[in-house]
Amino acid sequence: MVKKITPEETYFLRKNVLRKNIDLPYKFQGDLNKETFHLGVFNNSEIVCIGTFMSSNLNQLQGNKHYQLRGMATAENSRGNGFGLALIKESVTILKSKNVDYLWCNARVEAVGFYQKLGFKVIGKSFNVEKVGEHYKMYKKV
Repeated sequence: MVKKITPEETYFLRKNVLRKNIDLPYKFQGDLNKETFHLGVFNNSEIVCIGTFMSSNLNQLQGNKHYQLRGMATAENSRGNGFGLALIKESVTILKSKNVDYLWCNARVEAVGFYQKLGFKVIGKSFNVEKVGEHYKMYKKV
């Protein structure tokens, strides 16, 4: 089941999946903006997958309204069960209702294949995020 959650409910997976042994912030600027929303996928009563969606236009894309996916993470023992797919599908439904043109993200190299399976495309060249590694900007038409 996918539902909206609070920013605080994202912190555990952000810290333990995305920032494990990395001294970068797990609280994002914009977490509390009124346009930002956070989704969690629940397996029984446990949050196993999260994503944060922030209003943020990407210069390389057309259209008037873009959202950025930040901090998407799935618990290691829950990967491969369709939780990420469910999260993205629900986000697209919400973004369509907000008349958003594109959803984009900075994808770690190891996640590019996952996003491509969901219809995201790479835009531009890879870039390095200090302490995290190589990333690509990716986008999906909503």
